[in-house]
Amino acid sequence: MFYLKNYGILGVSLLTVSLLVPVPVNLVNAQQVTLNGAGATFPFPLIDTWRVEYQKVNPDVSLNYASIGSGGGIKQFIEKTVDFGATDTPLSLAEFERANNPVHIPETIGSVVISYNLPEVTTPLKLTGPVIADIFLGKITRWDDPKIKELNPDTILPSEDIISAHRSDGSGTTFVFTDYLSKVSPEWNSTIGAGKSVQWPSGIGAPGNEGVSASIQGSPYSIGYVELAYALTTGMKYASIQNQKGNFIEPSINSTMAAVSASAPALPEGSQPWNTVSITNAPGANSYPISSFSYLLLYKELSINPNIDEQKAKALVEFVEWAVTDGQQFAEPLGYVPLPQNIIDINEQTLRSITFNGSPILTN
Repeated sequence: MFYLKNYGILGVSLLTVSLLVPVPVNLVNAQQVTLNGAGATFPFPLIDTWRVEYQKVNPDVSLNYASIGSGGGIKQFIEKTVDFGATDTPLSLAEFERANNPVHIPETIGSVVISYNLPEVTTPLKLTGPVIADIFLGKITRWDDPKIKELNPDTILPSEDIISAHRSDGSGTTFVFTDYLSKVSPEWNSTIGAGKSVQWPSGIGAPGNEGVSASIQGSPYSIGYVELAYALTTGMKYASIQNQKGNFIEPSINSTMAAVSASAPALPEGSQPWNTVSITNAPGANSYPISSFSYLLLYKELSINPNIDEQKAKALVEFVEWAVTDGQQFAEPLGYVPLPQNIIDINEQTLRSITFNGSPILTN
């Protein structure tokens, strides 16, 4: 269990960051720059920390980030109403083509946990992928169902109806969760499938990781899926999940890193499609099975976005470079996995390829 300060992430849908401090006029000629982004709620706690820490690096930059979900972030990125997007699922091939030369920048690695609200139960639950799928399919409807009792023989389970909570918005967290269920449940794969938005057979919907967290906390006998940082910050209970090797694994930094290492995906270059990259249901004895990258989306040629001038382009690329290098030191205390060096190297190569009016922005 990680120790986190409460950064007030719940109930926050719009992050407005002001990184402005007085600077003597004779020391700087640069104008203030505001960077506007939108997208995933999954990395919100990390972005919230970055905005505080980046103030010490460049006080002339303000960051506005709308935590609206991956689907909304992708939409605004493609429509060029923001300077950058954020998503937990790579762009689909259709989105990649519509975006006109985008790049994926992995910003962090996290895990999706199965949180629940069982007031009478103090022992952590154990669940399998097929059982989780049956709960969200509406086939397992009671907490004392024999399939759940079989996995938790020493736990007295309440004879209560299960309330399942899911995202109501287009969500990368939903994509990660349903991608996992599609791999472990043939019925889920054939009837529901993986996606940022799916047709839920049952349950209650809420926007953002914040909304699902609040729904679980406010509804006894509920269950839902949220990013690990939200569960840790709110103190919600979450289950250990059986992985490919048959071991029940608690979500943690180590078990998420084990999933990344065991998957060892041959990652593409940042300017190539990433739609086939997935680390859910990873092999390995210690791998947590619902893990994922989270991405920032930029354009390879930033001048195609009418909101970005040369000064903003430079500020944007410099911020992202800091976030994926020095900024990684703030990931682990929040329950995220710092980027491995091979992914940092890919990001550095991608950032060096980004241009404004054909000229590279990073020259060092």
